[in-house]
Amino acid sequence: MARPQGALFGLNLLERDGFGKKLGEGLDYLRWRRKFATKLGQFKDKHKGQDCFIIGNGPSLKNMDLSPLRKYHTFGQNKIFLLFDKVDLNLSYLVSVNKLVIEQSASEFEAMKCPVFLSYTAAKGVVAELPHIQRLHTMNLWSFYEDITQPICEGNTVTYVSLQIAYYMGFSRVFLIGVDHSFKQAGQSHEVQIYKGDDENHFHPDYFKGQQWQLADVYGSEVSYHLANYYYKKDGRQILDATVGGKLDVFPKIDFEEALSLAKQK
Repeated sequence: MARPQGALFGLNLLERDGFGKKLGEGLDYLRWRRKFATKLGQFKDKHKGQDCFIIGNGPSLKNMDLSPLRKYHTFGQNKIFLLFDKVDLNLSYLVSVNKLVIEQSASEFEAMKCPVFLSYTAAKGVVAELPHIQRLHTMNLWSFYEDITQPICEGNTVTYVSLQIAYYMGFSRVFLIGVDHSFKQAGQSHEVQIYKGDDENHFHPDYFKGQQWQLADVYGSEVSYHLANYYYKKDGRQILDATVGGKLDVFPKIDFEEALSLAKQK
């Protein structure tokens, strides 16, 4: 897609501080481009015409039988590993871009058996360079990007990143679950707080309990979801929301059981 004049992958060099604060980001991009970008090319159209499930982390997951998902292509996100003692998801991929989550989950990501997609800048110096760890550049301008070997956009939610990866892989239908899109929080979007008491916003009480977390940007996420929906529909693809009791009102709704019957298995 076209970039504004003077912008280099989200770095507007015509701004007053373009050669100051932004210079480090530009150098980071060049390091990423040289070392990690080409490795992402292996995933281009790897699943062309296939279906997948992107699993959010909402509390609705507690009310679902997730065991059938092991037969399908799946994207787990952030601390989905907290489910592993209850269900064998046989994940296809895991995605995480939030700096706090990556710092809190580094050892678990390193131990994963499936490919793990992380933010290059957030994981730098935190997560070891291992064959299954993929590094994304996620500091681009706010839009939907079809090529993950170029910088993409976080869009205020890891699910938006997963949708861009799934698009690049060629998936034609994406089913969302666990994207409750509802948070009990008080403060400004992206504000960092310590979560006191059991975590009621996620499927596990210890998800952020006693740890730092960033308050969700619900409206910003919705803007991103509309962008993703536009790009998928433009290319004849679909995003369907099979979340149980979810509050998101962007994608067509579908029952989880119906989604399982419609989706192509591995």
